[in-house]
Amino acid sequence: MTGIQEEFMVFLAAVLSGGIIRLVYRCISCFRQIVRHNLTVIGIEDLIFWIGTAVYLFVQIYHTSSGSVRWYYILGVVVGACLMSWLLQKVKKMCKKIYTRKT
Repeated sequence: MTGIQEEFMVFLAAVLSGGIIRLVYRCISCFRQIVRHNLTVIGIEDLIFWIGTAVYLFVQIYHTSSGSVRWYYILGVVVGACLMSWLLQKVKKMCKKIYTRKT
């Protein structure tokens, strides 16, 4: 049985993994705004993203908890993605304040 500290470190690694996944998808969506794509290309990009995400999470789970999927790892990935979404929203608001002029 693993100790609570080790489980907490695995949880933090899962939070970091979720944040990374969310940040990568945000980068993909920014790229889509810069370069317009048709629906077929968007579908292919999403498929590649989700396959890459599955491989990335598999490797992370394998390294952190010896391949056993734990509920707190899944929770950590979701929490990390939500925290990254919140952080990106705050950065977007801050940039909007900086770049808008008051007339």
